Amino acid sequence: MAREVALEIAVQDTDGVRIAAQVGARRVELCAALGATGGLTPSVGLVEAAVAAAAEVAGDGVPVEVHPLVRPRPGGFVFSAAELDVQVRDVRAAVAAGASGVVIGALTADGLVDADAVRALVAAASGRDVTFHRAIDVVEDVTSALDLLADLGVTRVLTSGGAPSSIDGVDRLREMARHSAGRVQLQAGGGVRPQDVGALVAAGVDAVHLSAKRTLSDDGGPGGGGGSGYDVTDLDVARAARDAVDEALASL
Repeated sequence: MAREVALEIAVQDTDGVRIAAQVGARRVELCAALGATGGLTPSVGLVEAAVAAAAEVAGDGVPVEVHPLVRPRPGGFVFSAAELDVQVRDVRAAVAAGASGVVIGALTADGLVDADAVRALVAAASGRDVTFHRAIDVVEDVTSALDLLADLGVTRVLTSGGAPSSIDGVDRLREMARHSAGRVQLQAGGGVRPQDVGALVAAGVDAVHLSAKRTLSDDGGPGGGGGSGYDVTDLDVARAARDAVDEALASL
């Protein structure tokens, strides 16, 4: 059987969903404030609009899957009971809005996967796919973390192999893919460029994740973030990533 490697694109709006669908991505991670914070939970309205856009583009075909990130604030991944309660509510709301899955992550104060939190979030997802995000990249014993996440019913892990960029963590990604052995899908993400895709696919990952973005200049003034502008999904970068995945698979 031919090997499959999915393409996932992190997007922040319905235009990003349409571009991802246009280039044949399997799914999108839907976020807010991606560039400024690493991503936060999108509004329910945006989730609903993204699911509708995916269905509209697909027509009679299979829509690109919408997987909202559930993260209530920037910073670390140790959450209070109140913050976990919000995340459980957000997961349920995302599922009700038509999301195909959710992206979550929670750690204990001593840097381990928070099994109780993950168990609650998986339950709230009601059988939808659950991706554990790059919180895993700050876990020291990643093999034990993979074992635990598999037992908790997590579908996949988004990881750079513990490095700032996935291409720098490719050796660890290879080890993680070997250890996981299909029990949890391994998705390479973090600073991924189209030219990195071949090496990541060769390492044995199940999917490649990137933002495929460009920044637009737009001065929001002193009350709107100044002149930092905002990010949008770039069709050319997304298409280059799609081509890179196809070329990497063809060369196996």
